[in-house]
Amino acid sequence: MRMVVFGVQVCGDLSFGASHEWLVPDGAGGYAMGTVPGLRTRRYHGLLVVAEPGQPGRRHLGLAALDPVLTLPSGATVELAVHEWAGGVVSPAGHTLLERFDLVDGLPRWRWRIGPVVIERELAMVHGRAHLGVVHRLVSAPGPVTLALKALVTWRDVHGERTAGGPAPHVEAHDAGAVIERSFSIAGPGFTGIGQWYRGAHARLERERGLAAQEDLWCAGQFTARLEPGESIEVEAWAGTDAALGAQRIVERARRRARALTHDAADGVDRALVLAADAFVVAGAAGAPDVIAGYPWFGTWSRDTMTSYEGLFLSTGRYDEGRELLRAYAATLDDGMLANTADTGRTEHNTVDATLWFLHAVERHVAGSGDDDLAAEILPALDEVVAAHLRGTRYGIRADADGLITQGAPGVALTWMDARVDGVPITPRAGKPVEVNALWINGLGAIAALRERLGRDAGDTLALLRRARESFERRFPLERGARLYDVVDGPAGDDPSLRPNQLLAWSLPRGPMRGRPAPGAASALLTPLGPRSLAPSDPAYVGAHAGGPAQRDAAYHQGTVWPWMIGPYADAHPATSAHQHDELLRGLEAHLWEWGVGSVSETADGDPPHRATGCPFQAWSVAETLRVRRNAEPVRRNVG
Repeated sequence: MRMVVFGVQVCGDLSFGASHEWLVPDGAGGYAMGTVPGLRTRRYHGLLVVAEPGQPGRRHLGLAALDPVLTLPSGATVELAVHEWAGGVVSPAGHTLLERFDLVDGLPRWRWRIGPVVIERELAMVHGRAHLGVVHRLVSAPGPVTLALKALVTWRDVHGERTAGGPAPHVEAHDAGAVIERSFSIAGPGFTGIGQWYRGAHARLERERGLAAQEDLWCAGQFTARLEPGESIEVEAWAGTDAALGAQRIVERARRRARALTHDAADGVDRALVLAADAFVVAGAAGAPDVIAGYPWFGTWSRDTMTSYEGLFLSTGRYDEGRELLRAYAATLDDGMLANTADTGRTEHNTVDATLWFLHAVERHVAGSGDDDLAAEILPALDEVVAAHLRGTRYGIRADADGLITQGAPGVALTWMDARVDGVPITPRAGKPVEVNALWINGLGAIAALRERLGRDAGDTLALLRRARESFERRFPLERGARLYDVVDGPAGDDPSLRPNQLLAWSLPRGPMRGRPAPGAASALLTPLGPRSLAPSDPAYVGAHAGGPAQRDAAYHQGTVWPWMIGPYADAHPATSAHQHDELLRGLEAHLWEWGVGSVSETADGDPPHRATGCPFQAWSVAETLRVRRNAEPVRRNVG
């Protein structure tokens, strides 16, 4: 298994090392997450973040930190933790004692050196449950040492803060540890209660994002053990009715699972991407698989799920899980629209494209697995999607007289470019967006293929397909077909903005431009981390995705780089050699080790050096990178 190693130059420099984040998911929507040096830079960082059962996007932070305090054979004490406090004070500064950070089998390991004394920390989660195991091992020392681990806890919504202005967390102590807020347990050897506020814990990245950046943490108590070289202290934390399992056992089981998932990986990058993909597949409502759109703040979104489907499920051979996911999502169809998300507290049907991506996902699944039973089960729902679009559904979404899909309503943004500021869409794209109609044409072709596969008449669907394709070819090309309009028949006419959306017309397997030379103009969008969302030459281009929420949302789709679009770009520009594929992905492969370690970020600045932004761990970014790499394997074999 490839080992990712950072040494003292990264671990010991917070200005650099703290921009490298690690993630250990629990397969239920919860996670442990932090930075390589150990500094909590986000409100979302902690060792036990718990998702509500069946609601993977609703999370609470429980165990924020376990702060090691080492008593050396000489009697001197050394604090190995690192925290930043209000006013910018960093104390303690245990990161300066880190010798290295390793990521092996997707699991983090820290190694502190204090002269001849070496301590290592490993942690892992139980897959499918909110259960953490943390192991601290004394690797070497001239004699016995004492290690104390202070448990800093809270219980709050992961998006918020909790302060000493309210009541302290309720702690019920017992010999093996404590139960916090009747919501989660901590257990380990030698527990003694403390009960003290740590005030003013500062999260520097929240300040950069224009959000509240301070909270207070409660030191519930500490675990203590006297260690000889080779001995360990094991601490666990879990939500629900679990009992202690043994932290070392949890780590070993997680390593075995990671190695099983990656047993057929082609190389180190492939292994990393397979593990990264696994992080997003979680247990959703009623136990059916679902997809977390991004860590640490997103929940489940149907657009992201369906766009990611091929990479997360088909490229990794997870057909059985994928089948159950598709069946569960089909049950959310209402008036021809797939439910988008329930993260806001209510189920929302508010996208024009998620349902069309669903048509694509179902057909790709059936074509790849031969699952005709699923095709027969879901086909009536797909037919109803078409019928609903023909008669018209929410937000003005309907098939126009020319057979193309039009959409739009005041105050909504229905395409994937959905950012709003003060309720006003930044890129409303009302009218007939190019990628929506590419998806519609591809979806009609997918349904026709499924009907023919099952021996059913596809004549009506093929007639709709021909009309839509003819209208697309008449309405969208500009500059003599060198590229496509981004939107036609909008309130202000046709929009010639150069965006990556047009790539789907070439990339989708039944897209309207499939098999034709891709537009050279799209190369102006390409960066090492994927295409920009708007050409730099456009007056509306914004090169930095930074600032407070309004400023970031205003830049979100106005030039910001979106790595997931590397998939449509690669498919629209099919490679004839392995070298071409490899060169296209070089930047993203390097990016695996520079921000969300072992994963691919949601976004990046449009301007060089393309600083990563958004979620450091994003499902469709990983899925499309993995899909493109694995699709390139036949090319590699053919060129031998």
